[in-house]
Amino acid sequence: MQATAYTYDPGSRSGQVLLDDGTPVPFDAPAFDAGGLRLLRPGQRVRVETEGEGEARRITLVTLQTF
Repeated sequence: MQATAYTYDPGSRSGQVLLDDGTPVPFDAPAFDAGGLRLLRPGQRVRVETEGEGEARRITLVTLQTF
């Protein structure tokens, strides 16, 4: 699934992405680390993998969107 980086805190390696429907979804350090990224800037297009549904949905991977 694609999203846009919304916030990112380099100290905690966590933040939020906005899904294409505008829904903010937080991610934690393990999801960020799983993607092998070193930095994330607000506005970057990213690919995310999630598990769960609705309020229980959580991001398990954040990586850059490549074509």
